[in-house]
Amino acid sequence: MSTKPLPLQAGCQDPRDPGTLSVEAARQRIIDNLEPISATLTLALRDALGYTLGEDLISPVDVPAHTNSAVDGYALRGAELPSDEERAFDCIASAFAGHPSDTPVGAGQCIRIMTGAPLPAGADTVVMQEQTRVEDDRVRVGGGHRVGQNVRHAGEDLTRGRPALRAGTALLPAHLGLVASLGIGEVRVQRPPRVAFFSTGDELRSIGEPLGAGEIYDSNRYTLHGMLRRLGVSILDLGVVRDRPQALRDAFQRASEDADVLITSGGVSVGESDFVKDILDELGTVDFWKIAMKPGRPFAFGRLGDCAFFGLPGNPVAVMVTFYQFVRPALLHLAGRTPPPMEPLFKARCTSEIRKKPGRTEFYRGILEPDGDGTLTVRSAGAQGSGVLRSMAEANCFVVLPPDSAGISPGTLVDVQPFEGLV
Repeated sequence: MSTKPLPLQAGCQDPRDPGTLSVEAARQRIIDNLEPISATLTLALRDALGYTLGEDLISPVDVPAHTNSAVDGYALRGAELPSDEERAFDCIASAFAGHPSDTPVGAGQCIRIMTGAPLPAGADTVVMQEQTRVEDDRVRVGGGHRVGQNVRHAGEDLTRGRPALRAGTALLPAHLGLVASLGIGEVRVQRPPRVAFFSTGDELRSIGEPLGAGEIYDSNRYTLHGMLRRLGVSILDLGVVRDRPQALRDAFQRASEDADVLITSGGVSVGESDFVKDILDELGTVDFWKIAMKPGRPFAFGRLGDCAFFGLPGNPVAVMVTFYQFVRPALLHLAGRTPPPMEPLFKARCTSEIRKKPGRTEFYRGILEPDGDGTLTVRSAGAQGSGVLRSMAEANCFVVLPPDSAGISPGTLVDVQPFEGLV
């Protein structure tokens, strides 16, 4: 028997390994190696929700198109506002939105005006109706008002000839309304990334197939499909690919020809079949990384021709964590979002004890909820194993524990990354 000591190579459960990348470094390295998709397409405004604007949108008109009243009230000359005692004005006409008054306002006069109605000639100020007293055709106004109040000026929202929205804007409902206010019915948007994905493993079976000894149903494709749909990308599901060289080669080749991005789950950890790495090296350039994080340490990134490649771990929770932390910002970057957003971290008081060793960033599944005093608290969502999908389904946030953290005691403020908007 050999007495040569076994090599002490860092494993996936070790908290420290000098060869690992930090989460931030890995994320930045990915972004630095991807160029946004330059192709664009034109969509009807109603269909553009969630897409990324592909060019600056120049306003063809002023918004508002005319100076108008911001309230229901009385339009008058601001120079005639009383400083202390009340002053009476003769009400000589009325103005409505869509039905402006062509009667000019003279000295000692006012016009009844409704919200949105163009300001009549001679007037520059509107006094809210609740701050007046009407006696027949006389309107009494007291002190405390200022010249120019309650008036919306032409072009104060958007100016003709200037950008209303910048390229790279993710179009939300408010943006659609803004574009509609300009009378524009179509917009040019970035073509969304085409994303292919598949799972690897002889033990995996698709829903509807009977399970044999040691086999499991493939859940990763369903979580990946859901996460991708939330991003609005074009999806190509290549199913389950067996651990066979030619099957993998065919799947990799198809994805590299048809997609901008390929995502796989499984097959990237130490000890996987050598032909997986050999095929990836044959078709492109791929780096296998250890990332100082939990869950999700083994990770692969590279290119298969013009197709970006992401090799995610096989455990279900690790798939989701690495997708949200690396793939999601990369896809948004490819879609032209500038800069690619990460969901913000904010503080919440942790009510659970969390054990952790220093050395890596950990994404702990938590349940964020308001306390009785109006503050936010977060507690454990249950078992934290990378194969425990139930706690991921019941959680609504990640508790993000930095590398230097040595654990959390109840009552400690922690960084929280909410799922809403992320998942």
